[in-house]
Amino acid sequence: QGRIMSARILDFDLVERGDPEALRAWEEALGWARSAEKWAALTGAGVSVESGVPDFRSPQGVWARFSMEEYGTIEAFHRNPAKAWKLYRAIWEDVGGKEPNPAHLALARLEREGRLAGLVTQNIDNLHQKAGSRKVIEIHGDTRRLQCVKCGWVGPVKAEEILASRQVPLCPVCRYPLKPNVVMFGEDVRGLDEIEDLLQGCDLMLVAGTSAEVYPANLLPPRVSSAGGKVIEFNLAPSALTEGRVGGGIFGAGGSSDLLILGKAGRTLPAFADALLGGGAGGGGPK
Repeated sequence: QGRIMSARILDFDLVERGDPEALRAWEEALGWARSAEKWAALTGAGVSVESGVPDFRSPQGVWARFSMEEYGTIEAFHRNPAKAWKLYRAIWEDVGGKEPNPAHLALARLEREGRLAGLVTQNIDNLHQKAGSRKVIEIHGDTRRLQCVKCGWVGPVKAEEILASRQVPLCPVCRYPLKPNVVMFGEDVRGLDEIEDLLQGCDLMLVAGTSAEVYPANLLPPRVSSAGGKVIEFNLAPSALTEGRVGGGIFGAGGSSDLLILGKAGRTLPAFADALLGGGAGGGGPK
């Protein structure tokens, strides 16, 4: 239990104001990053909120408008595809036309500069790829494609046609109703083998924009922590990970993050990348 409840909280506002204690914590986190050999990242809805994508679980999100049991399960799709497609079209309306924000761009830059080995995202909006990230494991699938759960066909989607039509699209191979290539409740998450490869030897994980409440993505940081690596959060508020409430499951033992950098990821992640790589207004970090 040594690492449970051990996460420190660093208010990024204090770093920007030059508070000595905050700057010491900031420099310590940068030191962890400089000495780490393999970085990975985990992102959640909070990263894309800054691009205008509503958090699905927020008061403006789809689960406030659609019953999860009636619309969001794979059983609901099989039972009534036309009804389920009301939810799917709402999802496309939420994620369509959005652009990456500075948090997405900072993570892409860290990968491009050879620091970040890859990232796991719980998001389905394609914004990491739009920002330039190449190694993206979409644990909950994506909205770029449609899939047939009967014959396995997967193909690209034209969102404009989907939104304009009131018809359920049919598989071009077997004519079964198609669904988005998104993990619905009752379906298996994606990319577990790729995640396992990413976690091998990972000694630093950056966690951004997630409450760390959703299984199994929330178990990735404790896996890094239990292997002796460092976990740095970039969040607006303490999470289950900050508080050491995550543990067990398929990815290993529990633990807490080492440091929560409190603030919008669109501010904190670019500042972190700038401090490590140079560039930005301050070159070496906040002034």
